[in-house]
Amino acid sequence: MDTLNILLVGFISIVIVNNLVFTKFLGICPYLGVSGRIDMAFGMGMAVTFVVTLSGTLTWLIDHLILMKMGLEVTRYVCFILVIAGAVQLVEMYIRKFFPSLYESFGIFLPLITTNCAILGLCLFINLWGIDNLLEAVVLSFGAGIGFTMAICIMAGIRENLNMADVPESLKGAPITLITAGLLTLAFMGFAGMIR
Repeated sequence: MDTLNILLVGFISIVIVNNLVFTKFLGICPYLGVSGRIDMAFGMGMAVTFVVTLSGTLTWLIDHLILMKMGLEVTRYVCFILVIAGAVQLVEMYIRKFFPSLYESFGIFLPLITTNCAILGLCLFINLWGIDNLLEAVVLSFGAGIGFTMAICIMAGIRENLNMADVPESLKGAPITLITAGLLTLAFMGFAGMIR
């Protein structure tokens, strides 16, 4: 039961309290670029969730079973980026085949998941935080993806409502989006210290 509590606290922590978008400011490009519509935001969130879960799990395995045992920790970045790029290719092929309209609406942002710093950041954090259990690595990876999905969907919902709001001309577009992002970050900072 103690393991279940640890996993649950870790999951809640990475989703809400230590959300990579709101606390580490990782993954900001798709967070701001694809959050114009809720359907696109949700699709991007699910794609990132799949990629970050697969990448986090595989990089933990590669790091613990190969790199650390052979003293090749210096090659982490290269190995992790290759794993992430492979996972993104899987997602891209799947979305292109089964959801062509979603694939077209993503445009350049889908291949850019490869360079999404939230995914690489999580892969590095899992290995730097000293996570020595595969199940914890999987839960934290999945939680990071769910946290990203939550953040981008909240932002998309607010931006859709802002389209109907009376926003001053000088604040339309990027300025109100950045102000909203800052306010969301401040709101989520209220959870800081609840769980480490």
